[in-house]
This record gives sequence, structure tokens and C-alpha cells, in this order.
Amino acid sequence: MILTTIESIPGMRVKAHRGLVSGSTVRAKNVVLDFGASMKNFIGGELGSYTNLLAEAREEAIMRMISQANKLKANAIVNVRLATSSITAGAAEVYAYGTAVEVEAIER
Repeated sequence: MILTTIESIPGMRVKAHRGLVSGSTVRAKNVVLDFGASMKNFIGGELGSYTNLLAEAREEAIMRMISQANKLKANAIVNVRLATSSITAGAAEVYAYGTAVEVEAIER
């Protein structure tokens, strides 16, 4: 599956438009991560456990978006975007979306 944040893929042409695809996940912090993060507030630095948590959430949202595109027989997703939102105290959603398309190489 080709993923891109731009409208087209160099050297390819869109053969078919398959529609909007998306994937999301909601993740909550846990007590252990929260305790470690509160300690970092005193000394400063990156909150590595939260960085990892969000990286996993982005990957899950992207994989769910790809799964939707595969069901539509797409081989690429263009205009991919990621968004986050706070759901409740301590929980956030990561949302991935784009346009599923079928592309083919441009003959030269």
C-alpha cells in the first residue's frame, strides 16, 4: 500500500477513486506512566512512555485505515492526515484519514 500526504504520486496516475478511508484508536494513560510523567515534571525532559504510547496509537490508526482501503481494493491512499483529540481526562484519540485510490504506473 502506498501512503502519501500529497494529492498524487509521481510517476503514477489515478485509475479509480475508492473513497474516504479512516482509522482511529483511543488510548488512555495508565497509573505507572502517569507517575513517571509526574516525576519528569520536576526534572524536565521527554516523556518517553507517552511518546511511545502515541507512536503506537498512530501506527494502529494507520493500520486500520489501510485495512479499510484494502477492503475497497485500493492500492494507495493519498492526502493522508493525522489528527488527535482529547476524549476525556487521560484519554486521547488518534485519527488517520485519506483518500483511497487505485493507481497505476504512467507508461513512458
